[in-house]
Amino acid sequence: MTSDEDEYGQANDDRPLRGYLMLMGTYGMLVGALSLLLRRRKTVSQLGIGDLALVAVATHKLSRVLTKDSITSPLRAPFVSYVESAGAGEVNERVRVGGAAHAVGELLLCPLCLDVWIATGFVGAYAFAPRATRMAASVLTVSAASNALHFVWDALKKVDE
Repeated sequence: MTSDEDEYGQANDDRPLRGYLMLMGTYGMLVGALSLLLRRRKTVSQLGIGDLALVAVATHKLSRVLTKDSITSPLRAPFVSYVESAGAGEVNERVRVGGAAHAVGELLLCPLCLDVWIATGFVGAYAFAPRATRMAASVLTVSAASNALHFVWDALKKVDE
């Protein structure tokens, strides 16, 4: 570790800077590869405002599913430990591994962090296969709306009590 990393770690609880660099490098390579593929295509579908909104909601929903849902906990299990139920089918977990794997664990627990990766995937997929991407995004968006309606319904039931 360099002296800058030592100082940063001492001040901030030994953050896995090398792991973060690995993740940023991986993301950069994926974006670079996607850019090269798009450059070679003669036609690329552009996102309209409606599709942009659809993909935004779908990105939100998929990031919640991947980072918080009980059902997807086996995907996170190599990096995290269960802490407690968070209600509504979600769980609270904590990172349980060190080094580069710690950074991966943090990514898998952070819906805001994972959003960037998912949004990149959606926008890239839309450029290659807009109809299929729109369908997948529609399913996630309808699911997000349904979840919101469940919460509204539950809140209305409590008002009657």
